[in-house]
Amino acid sequence: MPEIKVDLHLWEEVEAAIKMTSDPRDVVRAAGGVVYRYTEEAEVEIALIHRPAYDDWSLPKGKLKADEGLEAAALREVEEETGLKCMIARSLGIIEYVDRRGREKVVWYWLMRSIGGAFKATEEVDRMRWLKFEDAARKLSYDHDQELLRRADLVT
Repeated sequence: MPEIKVDLHLWEEVEAAIKMTSDPRDVVRAAGGVVYRYTEEAEVEIALIHRPAYDDWSLPKGKLKADEGLEAAALREVEEETGLKCMIARSLGIIEYVDRRGREKVVWYWLMRSIGGAFKATEEVDRMRWLKFEDAARKLSYDHDQELLRRADLVT
């Protein structure tokens, strides 16, 4: 299994992202994760979620609550969307884009290892799949999610 480096506090990166915005109130702040596990054959699988409202396959993420830390928000959102309890391995940095409503969105992502839990469908997320790294990259609906998989660098 590849060695995972742990880096939990990249506040310089966070502060830089906030400074990039002219008015922080106009920016949607979110956090999420690239969730992985090892199979019995020591292959990496990535958890992808399907959102029926958008009919897309993506990585779990969601908006920060007031006064919530980035890592706590990422862990909470991943658990809410996947049912999985996770352990943060390291930061994957920030992805910025304009969302479907025309708002600037800044999302902080972490590489996370699944340590338990089970998926249960909700109105927001109706399916979750564990896919091999290459299959996950092909299945993802958005280029920025594919970029996060490249950053995760989990090919075994």
